[in-house]
Amino acid sequence: MIHGSCLCGLVKYEISGPVGDIVHCHCITCRKAHGSAFSSVAPVQDNDFKLLDKTHIKSYQSSVGKHRYFCTHCGTQLYAKRDNTQHVILRLGSLDSALDSVEKEHIWVSQKANWYCIDKRLPQYEQFE
Repeated sequence: MIHGSCLCGLVKYEISGPVGDIVHCHCITCRKAHGSAFSSVAPVQDNDFKLLDKTHIKSYQSSVGKHRYFCTHCGTQLYAKRDNTQHVILRLGSLDSALDSVEKEHIWVSQKANWYCIDKRLPQYEQFE
C-alpha cells in the first residue's frame, strides 16, 4: 500500500495498485499552481486511489475538463482529474511512501521556465501528446 498526504496532514490517501510512469510537466498552469519549475505527476487508476477523508478537499477547474484537488487548510495539491478518464493524475510531491515508478518524459517544454535546465537523459516534448 502506498500512502500520501497534504502538508498539514488533514487530507490523506491510499493507493492499492500500481503508480504509472513519472512525467514532468512544464506547462504554465502547472508551474503557477505549484510555484515551481515543473510538476512531477503519474497516473493512478481510479479504483486504486482512495481518499481517507474528504472533509478538507476542494477542487479548482484549471482548464476545461481538468480539476485540481487540494487541501482547503494548507493548499497542497494532491491530484488532478480530467473528465471522462479512469485515472487520477497524482502529484508526486504529496507522497509519504517510497515509489518504484520510473521517469518517462518532460512535457510542455515549450512553456518551460527559462531559469531551469532540463536533464537531457529523458525525452522532451514541446506539448502533451
